[in-house]
Amino acid sequence: MPMPKSAKPEFDVIVWGATGFTGRLVAEYLARTQDTHRARWALAGRDRSKLEQVRAKIASANAACAELPLVLANAQDAASLDTLVGRTRVIISTVGPYARYGNELVAACARGGTDYCDLTGEVQWMRRMIDAHDAQARESGARIVHTCGFDSIPSDLGVLMLQEYMRAQHGGHCDRVRYYTTKLKGGVSGGTVASMLQMMDELEKDPSLRRVLGNTHALDPEPRRGRPEERDQMGVRYDAELGSWTAPFFMAAVNTRVVRRSNALLGYPWGKDFLYSEASSFGPGAKGLLTATSFTAGMGAFLGLSSVSRVRKELEKRVLPAPGTGPSEEQREKGSFSIKLLGEGQSTKTGGRVKLEGKVAAKGDPGYAATSRMLAESALCLAFDDIPSAGGILTPASGMGTRLIDRLRKADMTFEVREATSNTY
Repeated sequence: MPMPKSAKPEFDVIVWGATGFTGRLVAEYLARTQDTHRARWALAGRDRSKLEQVRAKIASANAACAELPLVLANAQDAASLDTLVGRTRVIISTVGPYARYGNELVAACARGGTDYCDLTGEVQWMRRMIDAHDAQARESGARIVHTCGFDSIPSDLGVLMLQEYMRAQHGGHCDRVRYYTTKLKGGVSGGTVASMLQMMDELEKDPSLRRVLGNTHALDPEPRRGRPEERDQMGVRYDAELGSWTAPFFMAAVNTRVVRRSNALLGYPWGKDFLYSEASSFGPGAKGLLTATSFTAGMGAFLGLSSVSRVRKELEKRVLPAPGTGPSEEQREKGSFSIKLLGEGQSTKTGGRVKLEGKVAAKGDPGYAATSRMLAESALCLAFDDIPSAGGILTPASGMGTRLIDRLRKADMTFEVREATSNTY
């Protein structure tokens, strides 16, 4: 049976899946920052010998971790997961694909009132978790927060940052925000590939999932049909205000849904007609056009090939990285990302239109070095910060809001907003 919410658990944070590629990075981050956060934390998984290897590695960098507790559980065993979540205030899950391995853990947290965060980008799975467990999580007080990595913290908290600035400085809200990647340098892990292939497998078995994945409001509390102008960008476009050629952003189909869910969960402070979009920016001129066109063609070809079962299996076997693998330490350190957010809205103080420009950026591979930092800080925020959110299946913005922005700034991430200096950006 899960531990009652009122009882003081043994740990503040447990890292579930600590022997996986991203799980190890999260553990290493917590070890490096242990003297600062002073959390009672533990490593969890199903294989004790592998957990001991992870503990030995992080202890070589921080001797205080030599006796770090190890917890064993099974992702498919509800009883063992009830015991696991009953021992902690917050559990970090890095065990994907979540649609294959994450169901029972979310259910256990919803039953037991344990806070939870992960880095999933699996929209179809998140929709299932909302339908199955949101009501119980609200009742138990469990704050279950998906997408606490590169998808979708820069998007979700970036929009929140602009909206909070607009409210404080001008009144009102931004009725439109556009997100552009301006720098993106990083690699791909086997876990990310496995999640994508899992989604392709599900689509092949159940084509009706396309209606979920294609719905721009798929994660709203009550999904509704989006307007034509909310559709994700599919081709190459020139943005005159930005002064750049743009192409589809491969994570837009996740991030945009999360941002819209945040707006809904917060009570529509940005209006029910709030417009949000994402794209990749490749610069002006012929070079920008060529790069945007090549990127779009390559992404389309990959998605087309991976949608064919036979080809997908060959790609998985011969080309794509295997589960448990990912960019080297050197590659992770050389990575980085920078996001530009352009917002505009009506000032309630002057009655005029206001244009804002925001920036979210970090050093380190976006999907791994930066994501492990974002995921760990999300867990620490849930464990220690005074945040007003109640239980339920939440988003970073609705669950942790500006408290998490403050934490990430202290963890060397950039969150900046300024007034646009002219009619264009």
